[in-house]
Amino acid sequence: MRRVCLNKVHEMAQRDERVLYIGSDPGPGTLNPMKEEFPERFFIEGIAEAHVIGMAAGMAIEGFVPYVNTISTFITRRCYEQIAVDLCMHNLPVRLIGNGGGFVYSPLGPTHQSIEDIAIMRALPNMTVLCVSDAEEMRAMMDETLDWPGPIYIRLGKGGDPVVYSPDDNFKIGKATLKRKAGDVLIVTTGVMVQNCLDAAVALSADGISCGVLHMPTVKPIDVDGLVAAVEGVKLLVSVEEHLLTGGLGSAILETLVDRSDVRLPRVKRLGISDAFAKHYGSQSDQLKHYGIDASGITKSIKTAFAGG
Repeated sequence: MRRVCLNKVHEMAQRDERVLYIGSDPGPGTLNPMKEEFPERFFIEGIAEAHVIGMAAGMAIEGFVPYVNTISTFITRRCYEQIAVDLCMHNLPVRLIGNGGGFVYSPLGPTHQSIEDIAIMRALPNMTVLCVSDAEEMRAMMDETLDWPGPIYIRLGKGGDPVVYSPDDNFKIGKATLKRKAGDVLIVTTGVMVQNCLDAAVALSADGISCGVLHMPTVKPIDVDGLVAAVEGVKLLVSVEEHLLTGGLGSAILETLVDRSDVRLPRVKRLGISDAFAKHYGSQSDQLKHYGIDASGITKSIKTAFAGG
């Protein structure tokens, strides 16, 4: 996913002279081919995220489309005011690439665990928030970002995630994808959690609970019509996210449905990360299991909720 994302920046730079890359302390050799081909549109600014955002804003004002890349917690927490004032207030076309959304960098502890990024970024006026499922969806998404008006936050997984995207999904910013038709239950999810939710849906269906999966690669602007259509007739709506329950996808879903007076809201179960920084260390998969958002945990929670527990 990461490699595809950055290679697409280089590819787009080859066909559009507005595209440039700004890295903040990336790994050695990151995008060297672009550096060699377009040295005048390739910048490495070090651990200075607030400066990087201001720099990107200035270049966007001059007509460029900057793609800024660094670790997710650093590109959201460290320079939040600059993002709000320099980018969002002026609605500038800067693309923020946040590496390691969720628990990707879990072994490094809470400072590197990006578990509130969706909430704080979707709170900003004019900001678009994208969380794709895999490398192929990333490939389709990147082309859509080039001419999108205003700033975008792109949440990346660790890479090597199972491919669930199909060309038939026809990726469009602001549109959801129904990965599995809803029945008694509808799971709504985003990003790399799609595979876990599909596995849970298969397990539930085998136990007689018909379960669909709606993937929302765009958390903001949310696909209101797609969500409303998918929810119709279901008995239980479940949101699943690798993010705090506060302010993330589940919150966005409930806000959307509550604001629609013509929608009958089914019973709702939100699955995600509790309102606390992680107190134990381990891999991403260890953390997902701990919080019950691996496939097994999702299945168990939905069984209990569906039975009325």
